[in-house]
Amino acid sequence: MALIPSFKDKPILTISSKNYSSWSLRGWLLCQLAGLEVEEQTVSIDENRAELLMLAPSYQVPRLSHNGASVWDTLAIAEYLNELYPGAKMLPEDPIARAHCRSISGEMHLGFANLRSALPMNIKMRHSDFKIFAGAQPDIDRIQTIWGECLEQSKGPFLFRKPTIADAMYAPVCTRFVTYNVPMTDAVKTYCDTILRWSPMAKWIEAAKQEPEELEELDVEF
Repeated sequence: MALIPSFKDKPILTISSKNYSSWSLRGWLLCQLAGLEVEEQTVSIDENRAELLMLAPSYQVPRLSHNGASVWDTLAIAEYLNELYPGAKMLPEDPIARAHCRSISGEMHLGFANLRSALPMNIKMRHSDFKIFAGAQPDIDRIQTIWGECLEQSKGPFLFRKPTIADAMYAPVCTRFVTYNVPMTDAVKTYCDTILRWSPMAKWIEAAKQEPEELEELDVEF
């Protein structure tokens, strides 16, 4: 007889560095949007350094373990939570806005490789005069265009007026823009300020600042 899994255990979110891991941040914010209280299980960077640097497929972070399910792709986590907690309204109610939200979230999930490489997430760091190489500028311009269009339509303060999956997906970019002093339009800067003051985001940033200093040598996107 097959064993029936127990659903009484607290959900577990496996994450990595809060200072460096943009994907861990996205997964955690998605759980916050859903109102799902999770136990954080942190993977040791030192033990998995080679996998991190090689972006090995076996490195499944973030990963949500919940009610017998193990979900590790960030958009899969988003859709899983959206189905499970429809009352959280993680996607806009309007079908056109909902399709737009899914589209730009997917674009973040799959694209902007030059931005990721040139401006790795490092919440603690501040660069006043960082030279952005030409390959990353189109990514920066595209993201600012996406945000500008959303904010013009929704009137803010979030991309679709209230926090959605899209805000969780783009939140790490806000930290990058601040870290590397990226020139921003007024609307984009206001949006970044909104995200950085957003309660769950502020909580994550504070925890990132408390990470051990010896982790600062791993300045790489993952």
